[in-house]
Amino acid sequence: MARLLTGLSLGYFLVMLDTTIVTVALPALSPSLAAQQWISNGYTLTFAAFLLTAGACSDRFGARRVFSLGLVSFAVLSGLSALSSTTPVLIALRALLGVAGALLVPSSLSLIAAAYPVPSARAKAMGVWAAVSGIGLVAGPLLGGVLTEAFGWRAIFLVNVPVAAVARALSRSAPPSPARPGRVDVVGQTAAVVALSTLVYALIESSWAVLLVTAAATAVFVRFQRMLPASLFRARAFPLGLLAGAIVNFGLSGVLFVLSLYFQESRGYPPSATGIAFLPLTIPTAFNPILTGRLVARSGPRIPAVSGFALMSGGTLLQACTTSAALSVVALALLGFGVSLAIPSLLAMVVAAAPPELTGVAGGALNASRQAGASLGVAVLGALLTATTTSIALCTAAGVLFAGAVAVSCSFMKQETPCR
Repeated sequence: MARLLTGLSLGYFLVMLDTTIVTVALPALSPSLAAQQWISNGYTLTFAAFLLTAGACSDRFGARRVFSLGLVSFAVLSGLSALSSTTPVLIALRALLGVAGALLVPSSLSLIAAAYPVPSARAKAMGVWAAVSGIGLVAGPLLGGVLTEAFGWRAIFLVNVPVAAVARALSRSAPPSPARPGRVDVVGQTAAVVALSTLVYALIESSWAVLLVTAAATAVFVRFQRMLPASLFRARAFPLGLLAGAIVNFGLSGVLFVLSLYFQESRGYPPSATGIAFLPLTIPTAFNPILTGRLVARSGPRIPAVSGFALMSGGTLLQACTTSAALSVVALALLGFGVSLAIPSLLAMVVAAAPPELTGVAGGALNASRQAGASLGVAVLGALLTATTTSIALCTAAGVLFAGAVAVSCSFMKQETPCR
């Protein structure tokens, strides 16, 4: 059973690793800021857009089959990414990698649930699954910097291939999961992809007429989608939790994007030093979620969630106002502790607001909103970098993160109390 859990956890490790390993390598991938944004967003955009459908596919076709397909696809696409010779091809492959990553997350959770039917054992297994993914998030910037400097940018994609192979070998013992009747929401899925991709395109390319397509696709999604039942939105905490989830990743991914370019282009750091510079941010995400879980269990999600957003906002504002390497350590540590306070608290808040039979859908929706926020963070802050300065982009991120604290506070107010 330990072999199976290791294999399933490595699948999620790959997903998290690829969200951050590219960040430090972006200057080596392309000199164009717009191209750097698309290389980063190509993955997170499709990952966000396909997460809910991936869950439906896992139920419809069997979790073991979907997880295996996701691993094989991730390995093949990573190898092809390392061989790509043009930026458009790399962006397209990154987008396909996001789809493969989306297949891995809900299917691995389903397989864990099937392999560990006892609730206490299942909780421990999911804790291991989440902890291994945290290691992927931590390792991304450092590993990306070291590999890029030592072997070139192609190495950051090749490293995925042996990890996927090991995960595939270890997960072969997964119990067979029967397919269940159901249909994939093609209309809702298509509308979600079109709405999110055209919004990101408009922000990166400054093509505002495209926003008309975004508005139309959003209207189609709201009207016809069947992925999110209406009963989820009866409690105000659910939509505000999704908004807060988008904001936390808007800040995290946007700030990582901006600072990766700033450290290398303004401070002259090599890729490996840039990866090391991010350690004060990434290390807290490896251990602090455990402490946050205990805090949430004792006092509820509101205090740690609001505190997390406040720390993120304060750390980002401090980074915007300093050129000191020592103060950057403090600023990034504040951001890292804030992230690791906010995300587990938001998960608890959103799941608690959902009906018991829809907690899985609620968790998937939060993950999707977070990744959508990540795409928007890179697009919006990248656009600000083009038009203004690093400090203004970071100050904007700090303001958006403060709005996240307000959204979380509003979600806990009594229904009759207006939120202003």
